[in-house]
Amino acid sequence: MDKPQSHYDVVIIGAGPAGALAASLLTQGQLNVLVVEKQHFPRFSIGESLLPQSMVYLQQANLLDAIKQAAPELGFQFKNGAAFFADQHYCYFDFEQKFSEGPCDTFQVKRAQFDHLLVQLVQEQGAEFRFGHSVTEAIFDDKCELSVENEQGEVEQISAEFVLDASGFAKVLPRLLNLIQPSDFPVRSSVFCHIKDNISCHNYDRNKILIETHPQHQDVWYWLIPFADGTSSLGCVARPEFFEALGHDQSNHEQTLDTAIQQTVRFQDLLKGAKKASPVQHITAYSSNVKQLYGERFALLGNAGEFLDPIFSSGVTIAFKSAKLAADALFKQFRGQDVCWESEFATPLQQGVDTFKAFVQSWYDGQLQNIIHYESAPENIRAMVCSVLAGYAWDTTNPFVQQTERRLNTLGQLCAAS
Repeated sequence: MDKPQSHYDVVIIGAGPAGALAASLLTQGQLNVLVVEKQHFPRFSIGESLLPQSMVYLQQANLLDAIKQAAPELGFQFKNGAAFFADQHYCYFDFEQKFSEGPCDTFQVKRAQFDHLLVQLVQEQGAEFRFGHSVTEAIFDDKCELSVENEQGEVEQISAEFVLDASGFAKVLPRLLNLIQPSDFPVRSSVFCHIKDNISCHNYDRNKILIETHPQHQDVWYWLIPFADGTSSLGCVARPEFFEALGHDQSNHEQTLDTAIQQTVRFQDLLKGAKKASPVQHITAYSSNVKQLYGERFALLGNAGEFLDPIFSSGVTIAFKSAKLAADALFKQFRGQDVCWESEFATPLQQGVDTFKAFVQSWYDGQLQNIIHYESAPENIRAMVCSVLAGYAWDTTNPFVQQTERRLNTLGQLCAAS
């Protein structure tokens, strides 16, 4: 057997959506790529509701047709919008009515199957993957020198011209290079699982994610993401003290989620016959930030850089955007052209992240919730908001991308006065 290769053009840490898309683009651009992944696929991951903007990047990587073809067999659910319920009021956004050009629909996916499919397709394109391997040390000099350890504890030295960290919440390089810094978002927690939903309500729309706000606590919300096989992803997001006030042992996450759902209106009615299909899991303090998104011979993709909040399902879209920007910069760099990683990667990536961040902050302040439920707003205004909800946070022709905070404040004040 040939000795494994020890030098690559690019090493990618993590085989999730950011890593897989980056590997796809770079491999098709004739670069020699290795993806190092600690886990084995398929594996469970939260974040099942994609946004239409993400379909653009899958198309650019020549992956979209294969994903659409596999969708029925894997139970991917067609998604064309987002629905909201609060104070006995139901409303929705249809992505066909968005302001921005681009795809109007996407999928709701079980990430275990979706991420595994991406990996399989990218392997067919020629990228090399090593599962069950962890990067334990990284030295950046004339080249990138990585210590990679397998599950038997054996360590191999691998070098590369450049490293992309797509390790998600593990934040491999930020931890090794001391780049992590606290998020400016308040600490929030989430409890979640998959269920056999057994929803019989005739007017329930499985083509949209459903978000319900707690009847008494505006900063507590619930998600219901249906899949095509009759199961759904179910979760609740709140500050830790909300879950503590439920009065249960915090190690009993199933009881915590059940009690939280009992305080809903729409969810409680829809899920009368629901059964758990996976163990209830819990994460806390998931919002995070880093001191920098790139450095000498490395860049951070997706959640390895900054994770905001799950409310608008922006995670995979930001992951894909970061992968595309990084790939474009690397193509120039490997051609010997000068690359400004600040202006060609960090700044354009942050532009969309800041748009999502303003929407997240406005949601928890209550303004955006009022805007969403204010259906008397002019159609063009709702179309602009709809575009951001569909993931088009980099469309600078949209006033709600150009001046997000000011526009949300102005519209929020109008809704409050009505």
